[in-house]
Parts: sequence; C-alpha cells; structure tokens
Amino acid sequence: MSRRIKRMNPKPRDRDERKEARPFKAGSAKKAGPRPGGKPSGKPSGSKPPRFAGERAERRPPTARLERAEFERAAPEKPVEALLPTKVQTVKVTADENNMRVDRFLEARFPGLSFSHIQRVVRKGELRVDGKRVDSKDRLEEGQSVRIPPLKLDTPKAVDELSEAAQKTLKALKEMTIYEDDDVLVLNKPAGLAVQGGSGMTRHIDQMLEVMRDSKGQKPRLVHRIDRETSGCLLIAKTRFAASHLTGAFRSRSARKTYWALVPGLPKPKQGRISTFLAKEETEDDTIMRIAEHGDEGASHAVTYYAVVETAGNKLTWVSLKPVTGRTHQLRAHMAHIGHPIVGDPKYFNIENWQLPGGLQNRLHLLARRIVIPHPRGGVIDATAPLPPHMQQSWNLLGLDASRFDPIENAPEE
Repeated sequence: MSRRIKRMNPKPRDRDERKEARPFKAGSAKKAGPRPGGKPSGKPSGSKPPRFAGERAERRPPTARLERAEFERAAPEKPVEALLPTKVQTVKVTADENNMRVDRFLEARFPGLSFSHIQRVVRKGELRVDGKRVDSKDRLEEGQSVRIPPLKLDTPKAVDELSEAAQKTLKALKEMTIYEDDDVLVLNKPAGLAVQGGSGMTRHIDQMLEVMRDSKGQKPRLVHRIDRETSGCLLIAKTRFAASHLTGAFRSRSARKTYWALVPGLPKPKQGRISTFLAKEETEDDTIMRIAEHGDEGASHAVTYYAVVETAGNKLTWVSLKPVTGRTHQLRAHMAHIGHPIVGDPKYFNIENWQLPGGLQNRLHLLARRIVIPHPRGGVIDATAPLPPHMQQSWNLLGLDASRFDPIENAPEE
C-alpha cells in the first residue's frame, strides 16, 4: 500500500482521514487544557525549552497532587461484606449485563468474591437462571431472573501467613512499584511479563495481584494494558471507586501516555501525525493488526503523534510517541506503516536484509515512558518509568542522552 507524508494543513481535519503522517507544531492545534504534568512556564517565547518533565519524576518518587478537601468530601465506600446477600435473593439481568458470563456477572455484582467460591455456588446449582442450573461460562440475557444464594468472602490471609511463593510475588510487585497510594498503583512492568493470562501463560500481572487482596477481599484491578514485550508504566486501581474513575478517564481520553522507541532510519517529517484504520488479522499461530480501509469489517480509527528526539548517525532514531487512541499494537503497526518499524519487533519489523548494529539486543525497543491522569480523588498522577536494561544498553552504545527535551510534549491532544 502506498504511503503519503504531507505537510500539515492548518484547517481542521476530517476524522476519517487515513494513511497519512503529518507534521505538527507547538500551538498548531486547539489546546484541550493544561499540558499533562506541567504548568505554564511563564518564560518568554524563544527561551530554552525545559527538560522532559519525566526526568524530574525519576529523580524523586512520583506523587499524586491531591487536594485535602477532595479527600474529606469523598464518601467512604461501604464494606464489601455489607453488599453481599445474607439470604436467597432474585435479581434481574440489566441491559448493561446482557451477554455477560455468569461468573463475570457475580464478580461485577459482588467484588471480592473468590474464584473458588463463585465456581462452587454455580457447580452446586445454588445459583439458578430462570429456575435452571447453569455453567459459569454460560451467557446471560437481559431480563433473565438470577437466583443468588447467600454469599460470603473468604478470609484474606495476613502477609505473614502467605506461602513462600506468594511472599516472593508480593516482593516482586513492590520492586516494580513506582507510585502507590490507597487508591492507585503504578507499576514499572518489565519486558516479557504479560499483563493478562493467555494460552500457556502461568505468570502474569493479573494473577500476581491476587496476593494484594485487602481486608475486604478486594483485589487490585487492571484499568488498561500494555503488550507483553513492552516495558513501563502500568496503572492499577486498588479499589472499585478508583477503577470506575480511572476507566472513565481512559474512555474520555483524559489520560496522557508517552512512549519511547528506537527505529531504523530517520522519519520525515521529524514530527508528524499518523492516522489510519486498523483491523485485527488472525491466523492459527498469530494475531496482527493490519492497515485497513474505512468501512472494512472490524476496522477502527487510530491516531498517533510521533516526534524525533535524537538520531544516531541517521541509521537509528529515538522517537517519542503519543497515542491518541488505544488500539491493539497501535504504535507498532503505525511505525511499521510509515517505514520505520520498532527495532526488535517480532511481529511488525519488515525491512529485508536489515542488520542490527553490534551490541544491541534483538528485543522490542518500546517503553511506556510516562502516564499522566487525573487522580480519582482530585489532583494528578504523573509517573515515569526508566529505560529497561536492554534499551539503556542501546542508549549507552548509541550515545543517546535520555535527559533531552521531549518534543512530543508539544503535540496536540487529539
């Protein structure tokens, strides 16, 4: 498929434009609010740009800037035990719960219930749908009547009662933690560790979070995902209250994410916007995202801003990426689409006879560098992840300066 790279037209864009990478300039788009993680500098134009704010976050632990009044006004959550039925009750399946699996229905209605307890009440036939026994994987339909038996939480184990393996898992999570408070956890996920389980997966973040169930039986919840081979910032909600607000922030695109990548060649223009439609293409062995046409089955619009930060002899380039949408493999598919696939990408690196420079590891060079998102109780969470070891090695070998100003900060928000 041919690729067009055009100069930015100052006129408003059609949301359906696709297959283009266009340059952006600071102030060229309508501001959506204050720049994430930063404040107006008050400096005259032409002054030296500030260093990337994320570097400052590395030198001190990231903090959430919370307003005390917001905490004081926030109503405390009811204990999970207070929400559990103490006697048999019958409830109707709502429109939002249509086509939901039986076990997911119970998890959503009664957070904190253990997997084993859910399976037990279903297996014994204590839970019934329209008077009939069901399997935990059966799907519900709007309007159906669900008989729910009395439920109880499993007593959570104290940390000192955890098995040796569980204590090692808890220690590993603490070592990954770059920000934590009562509602939110931000992990620096290492490359190679999956966020959720899949075929053949025995260890992943979602499973590891089981050891962090609180006294109410609540387990921390994933609110977004990053690819298995991508390292960096992963946001976790520790409470139902936080999960609801953070999920809403991602849905409304209030979250600002920045990624760093290493690519071959020099993208032109040096700052641009990539707008395409992406569709999932599945085979027996793999799943990839292909560039699609508007109207294709399963095609979703995807927008990414990129900016060249520094080059290494025009052979390799460090780029910063800001995804506006959150499609599967979006950044990887978009960089391959404009002819600069991410170094070490086993799915999308498609340059024939390209040789990896000596000393660089053939691993995905993609980092979820920074996340900025409104805190559920007021203020802002601004967390930054360091380069993973294999990318730090590449930066050292190529002489790239990780403290350079990141021009992606000037990219529009939509």
